[in-house]
Amino acid sequence: MSATLDVLNSSLTSSLRFWRGTNARGSTKQPAKHLELYEFEACPYCRLVREALTELDLDALIFPTPHGGKRFRPKVAELGGKRQFPFLVDPNSGESMYESADIIDYLYRRYGGRPAPTRLLRPLDVSSSVLASLPRLGAGSRARPSKPAKRPLELFSFESSPYSRRVRELLCELELPYLLRNTGKARWQDLGTPFTRALLFPGVPITGRNRTALLKRAGKVQVPYLVDPNTGTAMFESQAIRDYLLTTYAK
Repeated sequence: MSATLDVLNSSLTSSLRFWRGTNARGSTKQPAKHLELYEFEACPYCRLVREALTELDLDALIFPTPHGGKRFRPKVAELGGKRQFPFLVDPNSGESMYESADIIDYLYRRYGGRPAPTRLLRPLDVSSSVLASLPRLGAGSRARPSKPAKRPLELFSFESSPYSRRVRELLCELELPYLLRNTGKARWQDLGTPFTRALLFPGVPITGRNRTALLKRAGKVQVPYLVDPNTGTAMFESQAIRDYLLTTYAK
């Protein structure tokens, strides 16, 4: 599939989820130590947790656990007693848990300072997340041969971004751990591409925790943005990032 068609396909997935995981509504406090999430990109239940992370403006260390994966998938059974995903570890509280609904409730209660969205909507949430996985044809579900990274990579992303999804899928397939820097839209003027924002709202300053950090670090706000501390590489553009990951880590 060409890059253009793949982005359109990824946009369909975001549309089927009603573009959840776009806006960062903020948390009342940030964890002192990074949350740890064992998950794989294609999992509908994992998607629900990643959406909550974006909306709560929380970062997390992602440990990819695709089918056939040997790096982190077995560790979940050691930590929790079974291979089930998503699995959250919070080193700040000592809590660890399975079940997406329980994880989301925990994140909202501990870090959001408010209740999670009502569970009455959960059947619709789960059904639409399952449906949203279909267009991606299993991308981000199975491990492929790769070389390990000595240090976790770093990715500025937000869950519904069609471009970021393409990178997260490949990171998952290559079993590369990464620090997910959630860069959700802080206000309605942030909607759209960097070009349209600059055209329509030229005087509006950048806000948002990671959006401000990305602007300072890279000179503009655009996702995905990958930082690889193992090679000193940093770059924008999903296709360029995918090419880099394949060249550097794929066997």
